[in-house]
Amino acid sequence: MQTILVTDDDQHVRYLVKELLMREGFKVIEAGNGAEALKMLHQHPCVLAIVDIMMPYMDGYTLTEEIRKTFDIPIVLLTAKSQIEDKEKGYLSGTDDYLVKPFEPKELLFRVNALLRRYGKAGELNIKIGSVLINKKSYEVEWNGKTFILPLKEFELLYYLASHPNQVFSRAQLIEQVWGIDYEGDERTVDVHIKRLRERFLKASDDFSIKTIRGIGYSLEVRK
Repeated sequence: MQTILVTDDDQHVRYLVKELLMREGFKVIEAGNGAEALKMLHQHPCVLAIVDIMMPYMDGYTLTEEIRKTFDIPIVLLTAKSQIEDKEKGYLSGTDDYLVKPFEPKELLFRVNALLRRYGKAGELNIKIGSVLINKKSYEVEWNGKTFILPLKEFELLYYLASHPNQVFSRAQLIEQVWGIDYEGDERTVDVHIKRLRERFLKASDDFSIKTIRGIGYSLEVRK
């Protein structure tokens, strides 16, 4: 599931945009200001950022410039300002698109999907690691001439780790991404699912392995 960051100090706007994107199958994380947004980006890999201009602590122009220094993701600026000078400042700061409030929800979706296509991040349903093919559309894993249909959470956990190879995630991060932020169960459920995945793909170790990072969490290591 692709994750989009929505940054706006107006909680009502964040809620509306979040609901819109979630109905389209995106996962959404929220931030109320620029400083919080940067922290979230370092903790949660995102495919796109939607950024309001008028925010406390760090405005949208500055946040856009900071994102550009580290992350290669498309950015959409949201603003109540429609003057050409404001748009110019937005594009000079590094934004990919600019949408004036109030906007039509469908227009925001059109722009989001267009930017994801432009960045090559749209429709990333298949992940291939060596001889292992992970198909998000069919929720199947093909390997060694066989097709495996995994339990849903096992598949989503494998897909998420494979989407971010060699990156370390804590149990809490994996719970949030795979089970959802409202999950109230034990974090150790991650350990159980990791164990099952290791058992299933033990013989695929030439392609990848799921490493335990002591004191932190897990990482899917891709073999060169």
